[in-house]
Amino acid sequence: MTEVRRALLGVDIQRDFCEQGALAVAGGNTVAVRTRDHLLANRGLYATTIFSMDHHKPPPHTNCGHFALTTEPNYTSSWPVHCVQGTEGARLHPAIEEVEHLIDHVVRKGDGTQSYSAFEGVTEVEGAPSSILSVLRSAGITDLDVCGLATDYCDLATVLDARGLGFEVRVLVDLTAGVAPDTTGEALAKMQQAGAMLVTVKDIDATT
Repeated sequence: MTEVRRALLGVDIQRDFCEQGALAVAGGNTVAVRTRDHLLANRGLYATTIFSMDHHKPPPHTNCGHFALTTEPNYTSSWPVHCVQGTEGARLHPAIEEVEHLIDHVVRKGDGTQSYSAFEGVTEVEGAPSSILSVLRSAGITDLDVCGLATDYCDLATVLDARGLGFEVRVLVDLTAGVAPDTTGEALAKMQQAGAMLVTVKDIDATT
């Protein structure tokens, strides 16, 4: 029987995606605080912890159409300018910054590309660029707990990629928030159809 080795994967819990940010998701601040509290209380559950961050080039770079610079954003495939490299909005939420010492890897994505999944990002390992998949394989990870923003876009893409790569996935639904109720519901259904489990932190507490 394969030993379960679990990682926590926090997706894009950045200032621009939380209330008062450039592309705010309702409930983003709550997700950040709850994720901080979960990590503080349960760091021992995880063999490694990884957080992804949008890391976009500033205008006039178009990030392959990700930013709507000359038209109104459609909030489906084009978005207001957000998480620009070197800005306050691109930083992790202050609650997550409080527990940065508990984060093993930060993965940056969207550097000149339209990226949603954390698996499209790059981190550094011993001074060299590395993919999130390489980090997970090196750590012998079999299972992922996924949380973060936003449920219906970057969370969804990350979960689908993780399942496609063979990882068992739990989505910590009370540590997520979506852009809109209808697309959030559709995203959660797609995650389940792909084989991910939808759980809450209380569900985890009951099994530990």
